[in-house]
Amino acid sequence: MRIVIAGGHGQIALRLERLLAKRGDEVAGIIRRPEQAGALLAAGAEPVVCDLESASVEDVARHLEGADAAVFAAGAGPGSGAERKDTVDRGAASLFADAAEAAGVRRFLVISSMGADREPPEGTDPVFAAYLRAKGAADADVRSRAGLDWTILRPGRLTDDPGTGLVTLADATGRGEITRDDVAATLVELLDEPRTIGRTLELIGGDVPVKEAVGTVAAH
Repeated sequence: MRIVIAGGHGQIALRLERLLAKRGDEVAGIIRRPEQAGALLAAGAEPVVCDLESASVEDVARHLEGADAAVFAAGAGPGSGAERKDTVDRGAASLFADAAEAAGVRRFLVISSMGADREPPEGTDPVFAAYLRAKGAADADVRSRAGLDWTILRPGRLTDDPGTGLVTLADATGRGEITRDDVAATLVELLDEPRTIGRTLELIGGDVPVKEAVGTVAAH
């Protein structure tokens, strides 16, 4: 497959690129800064410099032409304010979805966040609340598109611990932690499983092998 990943320099994206390249897929990662290209090349991915905050739908669609799937893994990242949560976590997600539709790429995966489906609790840090609202709005936009075969993955609190290959994947899991390694591994399996189209799934660490967890969810 040819897979294009928005936010190609992100921590989950780089892990995903390595896994996909290792199994022989052609992977391109959209990055904002040329100096990020080396990390993508090392992961086996083709770097594509394109700023999703300023690009047009046509610009991005050109990078998606001929792709079999698109993955939205971009985020404003730590240290950014509420305004960029909206322009990246919501605005860029919508732009990437527009571009996928324009390029005829139906399979569309989104890395979202647990808690994005409800109003943040009172007392939540204002920037984190803005992030959750932006993610929730982006998810709602993607879900409304008949032109995309979408799957939305909402991981729990992310850690950099080594992946265990064991997860809990369900419509609702309850809160918990998940390694970035295991999120990337789950995305690979979701890409290959058309029965997860139209599903919004939560992911935390657990005791079920990733492939089996995706298969079980797909069968229900």
